[in-house]
Order: sequence, then structure tokens, then C-alpha cells
Amino acid sequence: MPLSHVLEITELRKIYRPGTGRQVVAVDGFDLSLEAGMVIGLLGPNGAGKTTIIKCCLGLVIPSSGTIRVAGYDLWRQPVQARLRVAAVLEGSRNVYWRHSVIENLRFFANLHGYSWAAARPRAEELLERLDLADRRTALVGELSRGMQQKVAVACALVRRCPLVLLDEPTLGLDVETARELERLIIELAREQGTTVVVSSHQMDLVERICRRVAILRKGRLVVNDSVTNLLDIFAARAYRFTLENPPGIEQRQELLSRFPGVCFDDAAGAFRLEVMDAGEFYDLMEFMRQAGLRVAQIDREVPDLGEVFLQVIRGEGSFA
Repeated sequence: MPLSHVLEITELRKIYRPGTGRQVVAVDGFDLSLEAGMVIGLLGPNGAGKTTIIKCCLGLVIPSSGTIRVAGYDLWRQPVQARLRVAAVLEGSRNVYWRHSVIENLRFFANLHGYSWAAARPRAEELLERLDLADRRTALVGELSRGMQQKVAVACALVRRCPLVLLDEPTLGLDVETARELERLIIELAREQGTTVVVSSHQMDLVERICRRVAILRKGRLVVNDSVTNLLDIFAARAYRFTLENPPGIEQRQELLSRFPGVCFDDAAGAFRLEVMDAGEFYDLMEFMRQAGLRVAQIDREVPDLGEVFLQVIRGEGSFA
């Protein structure tokens, strides 16, 4: 494996067998290889397998089969070496110790990964300032607000300077200003220190701002692994909005839906949207409207966002299926 690969997941599979005896396939043959300095979004609807994958990478869940290597170390054959090279914010503020102060948590997690407090303290002080925790350093974590606790969890993950950082909903409970500061921190970690960051989030605007790539899961399987730019370009090349001078009647709507199943009507605006697969379908649509007597006032190519692409993927629509 090339030394530049910080995370290598091969044929990962996890099957749960709850008390009913019925097996549930949470992850089914997942492959992912990440280079140093990459920020990638791990996306999928609830139950798609995202959290299971993250917990497997942390050694918290034992997979049914497959391998995981962190910074070149096999997670099961060399667990100590592998786990020292990965940090995480998982399930919000549950990562930290509520009966200890903010600074005690930072010191503990730095020591846990082999850093003396003397070596880790400058980084800890920087994080306290940037995450607006400096004046709460001696406060017990359990006495802080939910947002403050989330910031402590993030600081404890980042103080360790691990080559791989896994963030599950990292901006949960954060105010807008702190969330944006965290985004800048993540980008700096990747660009200046070569840290690889995996972000699992339902906030598509966050993922679109900070991630170069996205891996999208559906029912435990990887269905898309591509750059954000490429996905947006693909979607933009085929999504159109047609504004009509005369709205279609009931029969025209039914025939339009029958021949072009992806049509979405916006009755208030007298328009409809369609993801056109190719030039032939576009011209078929135009010919249909001409024969149906539907007069087109305006045609616009839609500017997509990652949320729209995500919905297309998880629904299994178009060429993403």
C-alpha cells in the first residue's frame, strides 16, 4: 500500500444478528482508500451504515469480514499502532468525561496518545482560543451547555494531531460563528498538516463547503465515490426547468408523467423540472410539448447543490443508480 494512503478499507462487511435471529446487513462489501490531506464526506440516509463504518475504523465494532488499515497498520493485527493514529468525534459530546474540566479532558486525551502535556499544551491553548473555550477551561464539562460540550469533544479529538480524524456530525449544537471556525480548522488540518478527515453529516451545505470528495452509501453499499465538483457538473448538465405560458391540463400532465417519469411540477410558478438523460430525451420532450400545444416561455438550466445530488443518489434515480 502506498505510504500516502492514510485509510484503506477493503471488502468491509458487518452483519448484526439481533435477538430475533434475523440478520441485518449493515455494511456490505465497502471499499475506500484515502490519501493524506483529503477531506471526504461520508453520506447516506439513516441506517445506511455510516456510523458502523466509523466505529469499525475505531475498533469499537468488529466487522464480520474485510480489512482496515490506518496509516499502514492493520487495525486487528496491530491494534495499538493503528488506534494511536486515529481520533474521532462520535455521537456528539459523549466522547469526553463530564466530571472533569475542559483542560483536564484535553490533557488526558493528549497523554492517551503519547503526547506529554508540555508538548501538547500549545496546541491545546490554540484550540481553546479558536473554539471560544478559553474562559471555560476550568469548568466541568457536565456543567456546560450542549454546544460547549460539543466544542470540548472536537478540541479533544484535534489536540492529538492524528493523521486520521473521523467526525460524526461535528457542528451539532454549535453556533454559526463557531461552526465556521471549525470548518476553517478542518481545511487547515488537511492543507497544512496533511491530516485526512472523514466527515459524516446530514448538513449538505457543510459537506459541500469543506469536502473535496463524497462517498455515498445506500443500504450498506457504496454507490458513489467521486469529487464534489464532478457530481455537481454531472447534475447541472442535465437538470432543466421549463416555464410554460399555458399550464398543462389533467390529461396533458398524466401523459407528460407517463412519458417522462422524472417530471416535478411547480404549479404556483407554472413550471416543471426534469432531469434530462441525453439530448435525444430533451428533443423528445420539446416535440411532445409542441404537439400538446404547451408553449414554453423560458428554459433554465438548474444550478444544483449537493443536497439535490444526494437525493438523486439515495433514490436510485438516473445514471447514479
